[in-house]
Amino acid sequence: MALRDAGHEVVNLALSLGRPDDHERRRAEVVEACARARFGLVIAEPPIAMSATDDRDDAEERVRWQLGMALDGADPPDIVVGPSPHDVHHAHELAGRAIRDVLASRDAPPAWWMWAIWGDLPFPTLVTTFNGDRAEEINHALSAHEGEMARADHRVHVDARGRLTAITAAEKVFGFGAPALGADRAEVVTEVVRKDGAWLLGAPRALDAATPLARPSSRPVDDWLDSPSPRDLGGGPYD
Repeated sequence: MALRDAGHEVVNLALSLGRPDDHERRRAEVVEACARARFGLVIAEPPIAMSATDDRDDAEERVRWQLGMALDGADPPDIVVGPSPHDVHHAHELAGRAIRDVLASRDAPPAWWMWAIWGDLPFPTLVTTFNGDRAEEINHALSAHEGEMARADHRVHVDARGRLTAITAAEKVFGFGAPALGADRAEVVTEVVRKDGAWLLGAPRALDAATPLARPSSRPVDDWLDSPSPRDLGGGPYD
């Protein structure tokens, strides 16, 4: 939303609409949520089957194809924002792996900003702070997902997470002993940039929405990005 307010176009690529019986409801919800957030919206057609019992290899291949189409379009993105390949949720990890592979196959891919919901980011590099008005705007958009909020109310998650991150983000991003952010709420992502065949972490910084791109650091994270998910090694609740 900060990027949107700074004049950047933000487009949500909705890859899946959950189980087939939920498609109609969830399509209406994501359309309304993006209208409230003033984001563009592209929905994969047909929506990709990414539930726990679906064919994950086929789903991952379709996600790679969908992302490739977005990158090859008339107006390719400068930043891809998506899940970490270690975000615990099987569909999030599937999408994260697909983003990693598609971007790595390009000569000059856009920056990749990774978020995490179910897991944690071991290398957060970019922090943005926000206030109660922004939190209300976020929750207004989330509230459009009525079915999902009835099942698990992520508006509570956003509030608790934002307040906790405001306490921990400064030291996680800038190093232990760094000054506190002095904000009510914050969010972090991990930025990686592809350079000379390697993934490099972005330089630690606070978001400047007007000029969101920055030079990478010299720290490679290929081993982490390419490592298998602990869920695949040890099983998980979706198996």
